[in-house]
Amino acid sequence: MTQTIDNKIIGFLGAGKMAEALTHGIISSGLAKPMQVITADKDASRLEHIKESYDIRTYTKAIEVAKIADILIIAVKPQDVKGLLEEIKSEVSEKTLIISIAAGITTDFILKALASDKTAPTVIRCMPNTPALLGAGAIGLFIKDNTPKDDIEVAENILNAVGSIVKVSEESLLDAVTGLSGSGPAYCFLFLKALTDAGVSSGLAREDALTLGAQTLLGSAMLAVESGRDLDELVEAVASPGGTTIEGLKALREGNFEEAVKKAVISATKKSKELSS
Repeated sequence: MTQTIDNKIIGFLGAGKMAEALTHGIISSGLAKPMQVITADKDASRLEHIKESYDIRTYTKAIEVAKIADILIIAVKPQDVKGLLEEIKSEVSEKTLIISIAAGITTDFILKALASDKTAPTVIRCMPNTPALLGAGAIGLFIKDNTPKDDIEVAENILNAVGSIVKVSEESLLDAVTGLSGSGPAYCFLFLKALTDAGVSSGLAREDALTLGAQTLLGSAMLAVESGRDLDELVEAVASPGGTTIEGLKALREGNFEEAVKKAVISATKKSKELSS
């Protein structure tokens, strides 16, 4: 059962797709009521969409959210984080919990920008992905050793409401999380598009090809997680000698399929590291 966050206001700084995914998950799971969630963004059309979809309060200035919220979720583009932190610094205290989903922006960078001589907020960094919209997100989470237990519990409750958490021991590993699961849905959608197009080329109606491809990806992922079997073993279980799957796998390997996927993850990881610097 999802726990609730009583008497706390969750404030989103940014109303993009990931912020919306988290907003939807938090509210639909019952973790928080719409009155407990607020959002700020400069894009009026995004604010209108968020307000109409989730019945929450919206603001055009981040500092207005920072004045009210107990928990601030940084959900702006990495290049916008510095200016955002300068704007909200006066309203942040040691009681504020900051959860950042900004790719490549370190906890130390955020702390340095927000801490004063007397106070410093708690900063927790994570990398979710867009399936969080359906409560099926994959979330990498990094927590500093000195983080208060209560803040850890709150952050984990929020993230558990929208998906599955994998904790990493070093913050630098969030770059790999970004390259794999943060960007991963795009790789999966591209693969699904290729499966669908191939099905159509082979004579299937597009709607049928999409249904078959999507269910194949979904079912295969569930089997990989729930069976506990080695991935190579699962591949071999489908690939009967002299059968159709062998021919398909041969074509994928001739096209360097596995190497292309590795290159995609490594390239996205490298970009995340560049953002960190």
